[in-house]
Amino acid sequence: MENKWLAYSKRIHALSQIGLNFTQSNYDKDRYEELLAISLEMMEDLTDTSPARIKLSFIEEKNYLTPKPDVRAIVFKDGKILLVKEATDNKWCPPGGWADIGYSPAEVAIKEAKEESGLEVKPVRLLAVLDKSKHSHPPSPFHVYKIFILCELIGGELGGGTETLGADFFDIADLPELSTDRITFSQIALMYDFLNDPNKEAIFD
Repeated sequence: MENKWLAYSKRIHALSQIGLNFTQSNYDKDRYEELLAISLEMMEDLTDTSPARIKLSFIEEKNYLTPKPDVRAIVFKDGKILLVKEATDNKWCPPGGWADIGYSPAEVAIKEAKEESGLEVKPVRLLAVLDKSKHSHPPSPFHVYKIFILCELIGGELGGGTETLGADFFDIADLPELSTDRITFSQIALMYDFLNDPNKEAIFD
């Protein structure tokens, strides 16, 4: 579960940003800006994320803040799951990333699978929508909803992309080192639950 002080800092950040967006008072604006700065300092202290990255990620968000959607394509072949090797940390996760403007979640899954693994896929089912803060990921300054979509392999060839160093299929008993900011072992195990039970209902939290 997420550190409660990190959760507080995210809530303070969201409330101060909303206040800045709607206030008509210069007095209130000054107070909201001070709260915004405090929340960013707290995030810097409570996560491994650099101050520059935090400020860059939030600087354009001037409206009502909402969670960021992270879409992951779940692809199985012969009982093995598709993982890609992230260039940022040399660790592995299902292909995916932030949802892009103009793309549906299914279209994001198709796009990310192709760009990161070289494979062509067809989305067939929503498996899970998980609140990242409720799972054992490293601390993050962002409030993220993780969307897992089961995809059918229809073509392409395994390879890397601009943000990945390679791709391969792995058995759950022989997984490489996972990029835990993006995926946890328990989440991969959950994906296998869907493989083993096609009638399992979608999960949300």
